[in-house]
Amino acid sequence: MEVLKISGGKALQGRIKASGAKNAITKLLVASLLTDKRCTFYNVPNIGDVDVTVDLCREIGMEVSWDRDAGIMEVITKELKTSYVPQRFSGANRIPILMIGALLGRTNEDIIVPTVGGCLIGKRPVDFHLDALRQLGATIEYRGMKKEGAYFAHAHNGLRGTVITLPFPSIGATENTILASITARGLTEIRNAAIEPEVVELILFLQKLGAIITLDVDRTIRIHGTRHFYDVEHTIIPDRIEAASWGVAAVASKGRVFLEGAQHLNMVTFLNKIREVGGGFDIKADGIEFFYDGPLQGNLHLETDVHPGFMTDWQQPFVVLLTQSEGSSVVHETVYENRFGYTETLMEMGADITLFKQCLGGKQCRFASQSFAHSLIVKGPTPLVGREIAIPDLRAGFAYVMAALVAKDTSTISGLHFLDRGYEKLTEKLNTLGIDAQRIEQKTSDQELTPKKKKSKATTAYSTVS
Repeated sequence: MEVLKISGGKALQGRIKASGAKNAITKLLVASLLTDKRCTFYNVPNIGDVDVTVDLCREIGMEVSWDRDAGIMEVITKELKTSYVPQRFSGANRIPILMIGALLGRTNEDIIVPTVGGCLIGKRPVDFHLDALRQLGATIEYRGMKKEGAYFAHAHNGLRGTVITLPFPSIGATENTILASITARGLTEIRNAAIEPEVVELILFLQKLGAIITLDVDRTIRIHGTRHFYDVEHTIIPDRIEAASWGVAAVASKGRVFLEGAQHLNMVTFLNKIREVGGGFDIKADGIEFFYDGPLQGNLHLETDVHPGFMTDWQQPFVVLLTQSEGSSVVHETVYENRFGYTETLMEMGADITLFKQCLGGKQCRFASQSFAHSLIVKGPTPLVGREIAIPDLRAGFAYVMAALVAKDTSTISGLHFLDRGYEKLTEKLNTLGIDAQRIEQKTSDQELTPKKKKSKATTAYSTVS
C-alpha cells in the first residue's frame, strides 16, 4: 500500500505551475469521438482520470499519441470499433455516460454503457441526462447485466433538435445534451444549462470542430446541427480546482505561493472569499500569487452553488482554512447532500466542527426538507495534530493534505489513487514548495516503510471515483 508522509508546520514557499483542467480534457476527449478528424490537445495533465478516459476511448476505436512530459496529446477516431463500453469501466468515473451523447450521432448500432461511478459525496442521478437525450429522439433503457447494470441507447431514426429545459443546471447533463445536439437535425435550445468554465471550454472546442453554437447570458445554449467537421488544436485551461487548492494551502500555512497559469476570470468568487477571510493574493499577467497577510478572520458565511457561485470542490480545503481562522463560520453545501463526510477526520485531528441538517445561511436549498447534514459551523483557530488518514474521495484528499501541512508532527495519508486522479505531480510540487513530503510503500503493517520508486505513468484506478 502506498502512503504519503507529510511533516507539518512549515509554510509553503515558491512557484509551481497549475496543471490542465481534469474536468475539461476528459470531456473534450469524449467530444472528439464525434468526428473522424484529428484533434491535438496541449497542457494535458498526466493524471489518473485522463488515463481512464484514454483507455475508455481507445476501447471505442480512438488512436492516441500522448507525450506525457510535454503535455501534448493527439487523437483521431477514424472509425468506431464498437459502441459497447465494457463492464470493467463501471464505476471508473463519470465519463461513460457521456459516451451516449457523443456516439448517438456517429453510429446506428446500440450504444451500451455501464452504470456511472463517482465519489461518495451524494446522489448524482443521470435522469437529467436521459430525459434530455430522449427529448432529442434517443431510445434509452436500463438493463441488468450480471452484477452490474448498463444503459442501452440508440437513435435509429436520427436525432432532432428541440427545446430542452433542465430541472437543475447539471454540468454532466448539459454536456451530454450538447454532444448529442451537435449532429441532431435542426436547432436545439438548452435552457437552464450549466455555464461552468469547463462547459464553456467544451463549447469553444466544438466551435473549432465545426459546430454552430452560442451561449446566452440567461443560461441558454443554442446549437445548429452539423456533420461537417475540421481538424482541431486546443490548449486545455488551467485547473481552477487545483489552483484554488494550492492557494488555500499557501494562506493556511502562512506561506507564499505563485500559481503559474491560474486564471483570474475563473476564480472570481473564490478570490472574494480569500479576501473576506483575510488572505492575500496578487494577480499577475502569468498567474496568481497567494500569501498569508496577517491574522485570518473567520465569522463568514460560505454557500456553495453552481457557477458563478462558490464551487463545491473549493469547499473542502476552504473548511480547513477556516479551522485556522479566528471566529465561527457557516458553510452551507447546496450542490451535493453528502459532502461533509471528510469532516470527521478533521475533528479527530482537532478541528471544532458541528454539522447540521438545516440550511444555515442566506437561502433554503433543495435539501431543506431532507435529513442530510449539509450545513456546518466551524470555529477557529484550532491546532491540528498529525495522524494516519485514509482518503475517501478526491477533493477530501487534498483537504487532508492541507490539514497535514498545518498540523503538528507527521501525518501518513493512504488512498492515494484518489489524489492521483486529479492532482498532477503532487509530491513533487510539495517538495518544490519546501515541504518534507515523501511517497512511500508500506508492504505490511509491521514492516518498515521504504521509498516508492517513481512511476512513469499516473496511477489508474477503476474504483469508486468522481
